[in-house]
Amino acid sequence: MAILKFRVYFEIDESVYRDVVIRHTQSFRDLHETILKGYEFDNKHKATFYRSNDHWQQGREISLEHYEKDYKVPPLLMADTTIGSEIRDPNQRFIYQYDFNKNWTFLVELINVSKEENPKTLYPSVSRT
Repeated sequence: MAILKFRVYFEIDESVYRDVVIRHTQSFRDLHETILKGYEFDNKHKATFYRSNDHWQQGREISLEHYEKDYKVPPLLMADTTIGSEIRDPNQRFIYQYDFNKNWTFLVELINVSKEENPKTLYPSVSRT
C-alpha cells in the first residue's frame, strides 16, 4: 500500500506548512480533516480541493459537497474520491480552499511516495509542523 506525503503550505507564507502522511486509498475528506486538525481550524465551513499543475492553476474540483454555484463540470465529492485516483504525476499538486468567506487557501504538494507503512503511525496524520 502506498503512503503519500504531502506538504501543505499556507498560501500567504510558504514558511508555514504541515506535512501530512496518508494512504493512497484514503479519501480527500480524510485529507481535508487532517489539514484542518493540523492548522487547528474548526470543521464548520465549506471547503474544496482543486487538482493543480506546476503553475498552481485550478483544475478539476473535488468538493466537500455540491454548493449553490455554477460549475463547468460537476465536482467530484471528497468522501467518494480516493487520493490515489487523482495522482497524475510524481509531483502532483492540489489547491485547498477553506471557509469561502475568509478564503483560506493552502497549496498541497506531493513530496514523497513510500511503499512502507510505519506501524506506529495512525493514517492519515500530520508528520511535521
